[in-house]
Amino acid sequence: QVKLVESGGGSVQAGGSLSLSCAASGYTYRPYCLAWFRQAPGKERERVALIYTGGVSTWYADSVKGRFTISQDNAKNTLYLQMNSLKPEDTAMYYCAAVRSGSWCGLAYENYFWGQGTQVTVSS
Repeated sequence: QVKLVESGGGSVQAGGSLSLSCAASGYTYRPYCLAWFRQAPGKERERVALIYTGGVSTWYADSVKGRFTISQDNAKNTLYLQMNSLKPEDTAMYYCAAVRSGSWCGLAYENYFWGQGTQVTVSS
């Protein structure tokens, strides 16, 4: 069973930085893509960044483009999200996700394995 464990969340003032990590285990396949999603109270879960594991192609939501950087260390089975110039609207629970074997890297919840989440709080 795939297990994803996020770490690195916390509280920071606006303009600050945080770095999230996601340690993966239990893979019996190589996920085609990995992603970070976030969910703020009362809002739908949104994808903020995605990386294709076969190369360096990435995707970012417009709201984080230029501020967040997704990266991976395949040798360590670890996914990262560097978050700079944080804003109060970045406050949310952040989730690491690995696409299931045979699934597409879309937005459907059922397409992914999920971590338990790590809280990021940005104060003004």
